[in-house]
Amino acid sequence: MKSIKEKIKESYKSLSGDLGLKNVMQAPRIEKVVVSTGVGSIKDKKKLDLVEDRLSKITGQKPVRKGAKVSISAFKVRQGETVGMQITLRGQRMYDFLDRLINIALPRTKDFRGISARGVDEMGNYTVGIREHTIFPETSDEDLRDVFGLSVTVVTNLRDPKQTRKFLEYLGFPFKKVETGKEETISIITVAKKEDKKKKAKVA
Repeated sequence: MKSIKEKIKESYKSLSGDLGLKNVMQAPRIEKVVVSTGVGSIKDKKKLDLVEDRLSKITGQKPVRKGAKVSISAFKVRQGETVGMQITLRGQRMYDFLDRLINIALPRTKDFRGISARGVDEMGNYTVGIREHTIFPETSDEDLRDVFGLSVTVVTNLRDPKQTRKFLEYLGFPFKKVETGKEETISIITVAKKEDKKKKAKVA
């Protein structure tokens, strides 16, 4: 099985026709991977240290603690308190993490049927949410009380959502297979709801 790094090197030859690329300098690549989690509800210092330790084991890199910029009394958050942790992966650590995510961690998810392709934004980046960090083998024996979720953002050099999806599919990202009819039905319902809200807002 080829690694993510090997597939990226061969991506231009394999995808230049599908993506409409005319120059090797346009070759698709992953610039970085950002792993983050929110810990605003955790006030216990030991639990914060535990989350930091588990993220370090999962990614092979120590996370940066993100503090609140302003105090919010409704959420009982003071300025400077840790509300999240973030890790930016590049180079070999990034490739190793993606290999483990795609080939080991995601398939270990309970009732796994693929990840949603709707996480691709207009800038050509992809974000997937993970409910339980224990899908990673490094932390599989965790106490259920200490389980936390995290998000993974894959930043590419592509600026088109369709190109990004094809590129990630080529790399092996297990996207869900959505029937066209169902997808169209969902979009029609969504548009109808938005129009209905606009009408109610005008009447009010």
